[in-house]
Formats: sequence, structure tokens, C-alpha cells
Amino acid sequence: MRHWTSKVILAFVSLLVLAAAAMEYRERNSLSLIVSVPALSVSRLPYVIAQDQGLFEKYGLRVELWMASPESEDTVIVSADWLTKLWRMLGINTPQRPDVEINGSSPMMVRVMESSRARRQTVIASTDCVVRAHVIGSKGMSSLSDLKGKRIGVSALPATAGFQALLLAKRMGWDPVHDIAIIENAEDVKQLLDGTVDAVVGYEREYADAKRAGLPILQDMKEWNESLGGNSAMVDSKWLKDATHREAARRFVKATTEAIALFHRHPEIAFHVMDTWYGIKDRDVAQTIYDRGAWIPKKPYPCYEGLKKTMELYDSNEMRRHSPEEFYDDSFVRELDSSGFIDTLYQ
Repeated sequence: MRHWTSKVILAFVSLLVLAAAAMEYRERNSLSLIVSVPALSVSRLPYVIAQDQGLFEKYGLRVELWMASPESEDTVIVSADWLTKLWRMLGINTPQRPDVEINGSSPMMVRVMESSRARRQTVIASTDCVVRAHVIGSKGMSSLSDLKGKRIGVSALPATAGFQALLLAKRMGWDPVHDIAIIENAEDVKQLLDGTVDAVVGYEREYADAKRAGLPILQDMKEWNESLGGNSAMVDSKWLKDATHREAARRFVKATTEAIALFHRHPEIAFHVMDTWYGIKDRDVAQTIYDRGAWIPKKPYPCYEGLKKTMELYDSNEMRRHSPEEFYDDSFVRELDSSGFIDTLYQ
């Protein structure tokens, strides 16, 4: 019995040694990145496509993807090699934060203005620079004018939904404090149905839920042709100063740009990723989400105009101390654009 136990232990140790050696070899021949996708949306889909289709690996990156679970965005799913997954399960050497975060750049700017503890980040690529949410009203409403004096639900005020609620007030000529109430943590259609709010600013999933519930869509904000700083690839400004990190960022943007081309040119890949990673099995829902992604830019430059608009809507003394240029580095996309790389993806 001891003999067999020793053999099992020896085999396990040998396996760990081989795995460590393999990982060391990979580390010498590729760069590692931890990428966070904290919520599921169509504008985040290209980053997941890049992981699913092996594009990060193609450009010499070993990406560990932290993704929100389709069941609950509070649950994180780790997409990585088996040994890294084991370390994460055991809580061994888990970093406190990712290298690249896919999130709204406008909200990031607002948080930096409001709190000294907020992470100051630099945008290196963006897939979401156009206002595109829906204003969904309660049953019986027929126009945006019905919302005056009412409660509008958003995820948070310093969020893209909050940005769009402020934009709505500005376009209607309303005071966002006295003419409407912007309610945080109330973006779900269920909260609209139970009377918590009178309207919500929602994206693809909320739109699909609203259509099923027979709720009125008061406005497709995409028709306004307004800019915002939406979901973007953001890194810590200090992190980006390291030469190795800049090279990793360059490869990341290259892989993302090719993933965007796959999204636009091969819808079946997008449907596969929505099914496998987002848990969206209903083809009609997937098609609705895909159609809403037509505006994802082929050249993912940072959202210049959106960042300017953020400074306007969230105007403050602190905001006026800064400029949009402090929050982005567009050199990676410019390099790919000027070299002709992006254009070749669509030939």
C-alpha cells in the first residue's frame, strides 16, 4: 500500500514539475495579461471573441480572463490554463486587480474627480463611443415628455446609464435635480414593473425584457447621434510606463482589433460566443443584441468626443482642472491604422 501511495505522490509531484516547466517556457515566449470583463454586453463581446478564437495567443499573449457569470455578475469566471485556475480556486498569489479592465471610460473620469481613492486609468482602445441605450417607460406612457417629474432608474449616476439620463434631461431642457429623479441601482425591468421607478435607461437585455413585457420604448438614444465614453480597454497609467507592459498593451489592442473584424464579418462567431460565454441560447435575443452592435467601431480609437461630453455633463471645479487628453493613449490604434493592418482585416 505504501509502495503505491509513494508512486501516486511521485507522479503528482512530477506532473506539477512538468506543468511548472511548461508554464516557464510559455512565459519566456509570451507576455501575460489579466483582463477583466465585469459585465456582459455587446460592446464587450470583441474582447471575449479574442479569447475564444485564440487571437491573444496568436499575438504572443497569455491572457487570463476574469468574466462575469451569465447567472450573476457578482460571480467571476476565470478563463485560463488549468494550473492558473487551480491557483485562483485555492487563492494562491491572486492579484488584487487586473492589468486591463473593460469598462466605461466616462464613469472612470467621474470617479477620479469625486474620490482621491479612485483608480486613474488610461484608455488604450474603445468599442463603445455612441449613446445607444433605450429609454423604457411604464405601461401607458407614449413619449419622453411623460417623464417630467418622474423617477428614471439607472445602474449608477457615474455610469454610462447615468450619463445618458443626464443627457436626456439636457436634451429635454429639464433640470436633472428638480424636474426628474435619477434613481441608482434601479436599471432592471422588474423594478419598472413593480413600480420602483417610472422608466429605466436600459441596454440590450433590458430592451429584450421590455419587448417581452409589452412595455413602451420611449426613445432609442442611438437616433440622437451623441457621443459618450463607453466600454473601453483601460490600464493604470503607471503600469503603462513599463516597456514590457506597453508591448503587452500593443499586442492586446492588435488582437482586439482583429476580433472586432471577426464580429463584423462573421456573425456566426458572435452568436457562438454569446451562446458559450454569455449563456444566450435564444437566437432571436442574440440577433437583437448583434444588430445593436453594428456601431462598434472598426478602428477602436479612444472616445475623444465622449470624454469631452463627460466633462460637460459632469461639470465641476475639479473637472475643469483636467483635459480629455490626460485619460487616453491612442498610439496603439494609430500605429495599427497607419500601417494598414486594420484595413487588411476587411479586404
